[in-house]
Amino acid sequence: MNIEIDISNVILKTKRLILRPWRQEDLEDFYAYASAKEVGPMAGWKPHENREESQRILNHFIEGKRTFALEYNGKAIGSLGIERYNEEKFPELADKKCREIGYVLSKDYWGQGLMPEAVNEVIRYLFENTDIDLLLCGHFLRNKQSHRVQEKCGFRHYAFGTYQTKFGTIEEDEHNILTREEWENRNC
Repeated sequence: MNIEIDISNVILKTKRLILRPWRQEDLEDFYAYASAKEVGPMAGWKPHENREESQRILNHFIEGKRTFALEYNGKAIGSLGIERYNEEKFPELADKKCREIGYVLSKDYWGQGLMPEAVNEVIRYLFENTDIDLLLCGHFLRNKQSHRVQEKCGFRHYAFGTYQTKFGTIEEDEHNILTREEWENRNC
């Protein structure tokens, strides 16, 4: 079952990043990376066509209270959401407290290890500060970089499937899982 999450007052820090709630003043940074043609399709959404579209989604991030802005050197360069997982797709998890994480990073910062750094910090926060039992995380099979992030962060294979993107295509995907017990054993 999905547990309730509210990160509106949470600020996390890593060696290079600040993970914090989104703010209205992040609009230009958000639009800059969300409008890049390489970024959105890797996560199943079209690049933002204008600032108004970015503003609508930014408002959704702020109101939803479950998506971190990834700040690097004073600039928002990505997001990491603690999303509701599909309970119908995974009914066997009904007796577990779960969430699914999803993330996106500006193309300008790919390949620098920033996303594993952010994901590991959110995992730590969730397992140390909530009663969550497990986390899911998915990626399209063609997205090798996202698969590698999940591997580095201790996720293991759970299920293959398909996903209908926001622009109507069907992508083959993989869901990975990380349990509290696995995380605790990794961090002893």
